[in-house]
This record gives sequence, structure tokens and C-alpha cells, in this order.
Amino acid sequence: MKKTVFLGDSILLEGYGRVIGDRLADVCTCWQPPRNGCFTANTLRLIHDCRKQIEGADVIHFNNGLWDACHLFDDLYNDGIFTPDEDYVRAVCRLARILSHMGKTVIFATTTPVWNHPEIVNEEVIARNAMVVPELQKMGVVINDLHSIIWPKYKEYIREDDHIHLTPAGIEVAAAQVEAV
Repeated sequence: MKKTVFLGDSILLEGYGRVIGDRLADVCTCWQPPRNGCFTANTLRLIHDCRKQIEGADVIHFNNGLWDACHLFDDLYNDGIFTPDEDYVRAVCRLARILSHMGKTVIFATTTPVWNHPEIVNEEVIARNAMVVPELQKMGVVINDLHSIIWPKYKEYIREDDHIHLTPAGIEVAAAQVEAV
């Protein structure tokens, strides 16, 4: 049976990752780490720590971007975005390059939108997706455009109470998209 690995932030961990293993159980074994990948540098460390579980995967599906897009200290210090654009693109491409050595097919899920988040700006998320996708495509990475699936109904698919995580309906839509890719 084929092996699929899922890596990413809380959109995976608290979202589609909770149901995707069951949905794919007839076609592959699924593995995902028990902890949040958070931002790209943290996911790089996670890949290092979990390389035995990742290596030899037929498919590696990953997402990163929401943590990197945060303006964590703007309210206090006007410090800017957590991971600057060029650093984000370089880090995601680095993750993809490393993962391509560990598995046969690498899939990147675009960063999902937020709903009136106090530290993340949707226009920046859209711009970052537009920056990183062409670079990943040049590398042969498959793109799973979760952003375009969630965006049209983000008020239905994103929890209003925390502005970022998926509702049960959002989880189902995201899982269906991941399953289709």
C-alpha cells in the first residue's frame, strides 16, 4: 500500500488532518506528526526530527504560510511580517527540495485565507501564494490550491471565534480537495 505523509500548520493538525487518514484508508497509509509545523523554519526542524517516518513516502503533502504571514509585534513595535516575503519563498522551496529527496511526489497546499485576523492580512497571503507557486511549479511540485477552495466562502469555512481555523464545513471541503489531488 502506498504511503502518504502530511506536514503543516494547524490547518492540517486541527483541520483536514483529523479526517484525511480515514478518507484515504483504502488507498494508502497516512502519517502526520503529532505536533504543529507552525512556520517554515519549524517545519524544517520537524522534517529533521521525523525523517524516518517521512523517508520513502509515495506522496508528501505540506502546507505552511499562516504563521509566516503574522505581524506578531506590529501592535507593539511595528516590526513587520514574521517571515519576509523573499525568506518565505526561499524557505518553502527549501522544504520542497528536501522533501523531494525523501518522497516520490511532493504537493504544496496554498495558504488558506483568514477571517478578519488581527495579525494576518489576506492580501499578503494572496500575494505570497502568487510568489511561491510559480517557483514550486518550476521544481515539479504539485500545487493543491486550498486557498481558492476556501476563499469564496471563507465566512462559512473559517471559524469566526479565532479567525483562522476551519469550521467543520471547512474541514470537509479542504479534506475533499486534498483527497482529490
